[in-house]
This record gives sequence, C-alpha cells and structure tokens, in this order.
Amino acid sequence: MTSADPIYLDNNATTRLAPEVAQLLAEAFSHGYVNSSSQHALGRRSRAVLERAKEEVLADLGAKTAGFTSDEFLLTSGGTESNNLAIFGLVKPQPGRVIVSSIEHPSVSAAADLLRLRGYDVQTIAALGTGVVDVEHFRELLTPQTQLVSVMLANNETGVLQPIVEIAAICREMGVIIHTDAVQAVGKMPVNFHALQVDAMTITAHKLHGPRGVGGLVLRHGVQLSPQLHGGGQQLAKRPGTEAAELAIGMAKALRISIEAAPQYQALVGLRIELETELRQIDPTCVIHGAKSERLPHTISVSFPGIDRQALVMALDMAGVGISTGSACASGSSERSPVLIAMGLENEQIESAVRISLGRDTTRDEVLEALRRISKCINDLRR
Repeated sequence: MTSADPIYLDNNATTRLAPEVAQLLAEAFSHGYVNSSSQHALGRRSRAVLERAKEEVLADLGAKTAGFTSDEFLLTSGGTESNNLAIFGLVKPQPGRVIVSSIEHPSVSAAADLLRLRGYDVQTIAALGTGVVDVEHFRELLTPQTQLVSVMLANNETGVLQPIVEIAAICREMGVIIHTDAVQAVGKMPVNFHALQVDAMTITAHKLHGPRGVGGLVLRHGVQLSPQLHGGGQQLAKRPGTEAAELAIGMAKALRISIEAAPQYQALVGLRIELETELRQIDPTCVIHGAKSERLPHTISVSFPGIDRQALVMALDMAGVGISTGSACASGSSERSPVLIAMGLENEQIESAVRISLGRDTTRDEVLEALRRISKCINDLRR
C-alpha cells in the first residue's frame, strides 16, 4: 500500500460488507421476493426463504432449531433495537429490580435509565480496573425478585470478555431472566447460545461484514417477551413489521462466513499484540486498557496521556487513518467514556483514550503504515 491509501481501523463501529455477501444480496434483491405474510404463492415462497435464513442463524449460534422446544429468532433492524426489545420486553409491567452492568452499550444503559424513570429499581454492577464486571458485587445486587439481568458478552470499547457463563448460572439458580448483548463477540469468537445459558441474546449483521439495518434477538424457548411495536402479526406479533427476506439472507451468509473465517480472527491476536508493542515503543507512557484480561482478538483501547483523544482522532483522520474515541453511538460527543469511568481510570487516561479495532480484512501492511502515521500524529501533537 502507499502512504496515501486510507486505512480503516474502526471495525467495532461497523465492518465493510463482505464481497460474497454483497453478491448474494444483489441476487436476493433481483429475485423479486415479496411480503412474506402474503398468502399467495409468491408470499409463501418469500416466507420459506425468510424462515430458512432465520433457522440457519439459530443453528450457527448454537440455538435449538428442532422440536416443540426450539428457540426463537426475532428479526430486528439491528443491535440497538434488539437491546431495547430485550430490556423493555423482558421486564414485567409492574416495576421491580433490573440489573445491568456499568460497562454496557448505550442502547442498554439508556434503556435502563428510562426504566428507572418509570419506577423500576435499576441497579448497576460495578466494574473492576481490569475491565471485567465485579461478580461478587453482582451477587450482592441479585435478589429472587429481580426481573431481568443484562450483561454484555464482550465490551465494545475495551474488547474485554465478561463472565457471562458464571453470571448466567447464578441467575438460573435464582430463576432470573438474563440477556446478553453479544454484538461485538459474534463472528469474532465462538459463541454458543445454549452453552452461555442465557435467555436472550442480541446480535447484528454489520459487525460481522454483513448488511447494515438488520439484526436479531435470540430467545430461549418459553421465554415471554412483551412486544414494543404494535399493529402487525409478524413474528408472532412479538416484533411486528414486514421482514426483509433479502437482509435476513445476507445476515445468515455473513454469519456463516465469519464462523468459517475463525482462524483469520485468531490470527488477529498476533497482529494486535504487535500493534500494542509498537504503540508502547512510540509512546512509553501509553496505557492499554484491559491488557491483563481475556479480550477479543481485534480490539484495543489505548490512552496516550497528555494528548486529547478528539484531537488525535481528527489528526489521524486527516492522515487517512480511521479510528474512534469509543462507541460509535456516541461519536461526535465530547462525553467521556462511561466504560473507562466505570473501570476507575484516572481522568488523564480517560481524556486521552481512543479505540483501534481491526477487521478480518485488515492486513499487516496496513497496520505498519498506520503505526507510522500514528507516530507522526502523536509527535506533532506533543510538540
């Protein structure tokens, strides 16, 4: 590559559409699928394609797809809607206790804040300095009257994996519903819905080189969910609205490709380690957050003390490198990262933190060139 080529290192915000998925989408949109709720032959044909795609997603996620106790997959517009559907749809009409972690994506934390305004007793699990939620604190918060627990599988800013299996086991002992936001984890690491022992799980396609505008909520068989949209009978009226068979096909394809490409993501661990090592050479004062915890193979949260995070992002943007200051849902905002605050970091580290996220299509040449540009930007900003 040349020194003028753009380098995309913001894959936690979104991934680029895989060529194979783009081709499949083009073919799907040319097939002339219609409203899958229509009773005529074309409608039944579209329904069959849609249901097959949903079943493929369930199977690839380790959910049960056969028999009277099969799990359910609700097609949504993406991760934000799926998280909102879980938070608002899994609680009871009568306010009770709801527990979320302090490092959740805004689509969970903001929904929980709204529940609090509606009279629910919303409690927040503290996070340790390692980026992992405090399980002992969770035990203290959990009561038999708790209606819902929501803890993400992998953090979108630090990449730190959370002890979902342990937390889910505690919830099952107490008979409490648990939801996990697995948006950043699915497609980057093995994710098995039943092995996690959760009741609901959020995914989205655009984080795994699939189309934007489609995602879903996996529901364990028998879990009751109150719809948040009304006026249609689609998806057993739990998430009404005409489904896009084409997007479902694209998501199923993207998920299958990501699972088959697992070795490519594991290879990113070495690339990430190399990148982190070089960042420490560029700036010995830099701090990698969650470095002592098990993390996703492609995510780095790093602070360069003394350098304003937004200034660095803008400087790198002008240099042709795309990174972020944290969650893309908060981009353009000067708000400090709630995740890093929850981890108890010093203000200087919070104010200088940026996120670098690789993709399975990221090359070593891109990383080496990005490091050269990062070094120049940091030196220029320090001067």
